[in-house]
Amino acid sequence: MSMEWNKVFGAVLLAGLIAMLAGFASKVLVHSKPLEQSVYVIATPEGASAPADKGAAPTGPAPIAPLLAAASPEAGQKVAKACAACHGFDKGGSAKVGPNLYGVVGGPKGHMQGFSYSDALVKTGGTWTYDELNKFLYDPKAYAPGTKMTFAGLKKDDDRAAVIAYLRSLADSPQPLPQ
Repeated sequence: MSMEWNKVFGAVLLAGLIAMLAGFASKVLVHSKPLEQSVYVIATPEGASAPADKGAAPTGPAPIAPLLAAASPEAGQKVAKACAACHGFDKGGSAKVGPNLYGVVGGPKGHMQGFSYSDALVKTGGTWTYDELNKFLYDPKAYAPGTKMTFAGLKKDDDRAAVIAYLRSLADSPQPLPQ
């Protein structure tokens, strides 16, 4: 009987030894190369990439009030198509990867009940004013370090103003424009 157990333990040890040696051999025989570019690319609107001059200090977003006066919600809807992969815009719509954005302008941060917002965003507190949205859309990671939102931000002032004008239009009674 003890000889049978010795055979079982020996077989298990041999299988472990073969698996370990196969791992070592695969590292020696297969040389992986890092990818030149990411396999999964998030679509961003034209002009939303980082500035060409990486050495310059970021200046932050331009004041939004003067830009909103000339901003077109229709143009904002076109720019916001990149956001539609993660956000819904319809009244009463459900969340996707991100919350539904209907009624976000003037609403509290964390406006969608039942959506699990990141602690970083919840800690900023307050409401989504035009200035707060401007700062957030310019650079979400700088605005709320640790946010779940992976979007790089909208660096073009006109695009940001257009998206905010579009978001403003998504309400039963839109917020008044800033003076």
